[in-house]
Amino acid sequence: MIKATLEGRAALLADVGGTNARFALLTDGELGAITHMAVKDYATFQEALAAYLGASARAERPAHAILAASGAVQNARCALTNNSWIVDAEELRGAYGFSAVRLINDFEAVAWALPRLGPDSLLQLGGRQQVPGAPLAAIGPGTGLGMAVSIPHPGGQIVLASEGGHATLAGGSLREDAVIEHLRQRFGHVSAERILSGAGLENLYDALACIDGATPPKRRASDITRAGIEGTCPISRSAVDMFCAMLGSVAGNLALALTARGGIFIGGGILRHLPDYLAASQFRQRFEEKGRLRKFLEPIPAYLILDDDVAFVGLRNLMEVEGIG
Repeated sequence: MIKATLEGRAALLADVGGTNARFALLTDGELGAITHMAVKDYATFQEALAAYLGASARAERPAHAILAASGAVQNARCALTNNSWIVDAEELRGAYGFSAVRLINDFEAVAWALPRLGPDSLLQLGGRQQVPGAPLAAIGPGTGLGMAVSIPHPGGQIVLASEGGHATLAGGSLREDAVIEHLRQRFGHVSAERILSGAGLENLYDALACIDGATPPKRRASDITRAGIEGTCPISRSAVDMFCAMLGSVAGNLALALTARGGIFIGGGILRHLPDYLAASQFRQRFEEKGRLRKFLEPIPAYLILDDDVAFVGLRNLMEVEGIG
């Protein structure tokens, strides 16, 4: 844990995903401009960080760093799940002279942000009011499928990272069962992330096309989303509809597993671009569709996080908790 009083000194914040890495400096409690860098443009995380620091106008290097990375963090090291980068806190400390480096999972950063998100940063998707003091859970399809939980307590909050996105996915209909069986032939194990992510949406589109005997053009996730919303491609529309429905089932499972009556918060980069579509989809119906526990889930609010920089809200919160900035 980092503990310090660093008046006048900067700390490096970073949100390192499977597709993009974002960097910013926190100085005297003020967050500077956030720089976006494409992962594909750099062979390693260290190269991207060196490019960011080299482009920074600051003569003085930041004293501390706190980084969120999209993968399991073990022994202050993260091999990212969806690209070849490795982030190692000790290596960074030695290479850049940081007095301390804190490395956490990217959705752990989102969970740290949850108590600080105001109404302008959220779109409520059904349910009623949050239960004060109850757990809050984050889930988000992006390059992967992130999950984390924030548990309020008298001293603030306890945040737990999760690799629940890699748990086995269950179907909610015969058609979903057919999609999962199709993907099982390809991947063996079919996790929630195999469908509820950018690459997962492409897997879903390809599986539906095969099942339906259709031959639509090859599409990337962004193209599938656009064609689905516009209604120009029936397979894309089916894929986006099933994506929203299955996310509802998985989010409802998460709410049950954690008794998350403080709310379920949906992050990630995919659904932020289609809030109205998600609200009108089967997401909420499938969220509550848990047999005898429907009444338990009905009042639990779900929210779509609208803030593009939610991870930095969480990193900043964590830095303040730990006495930096």
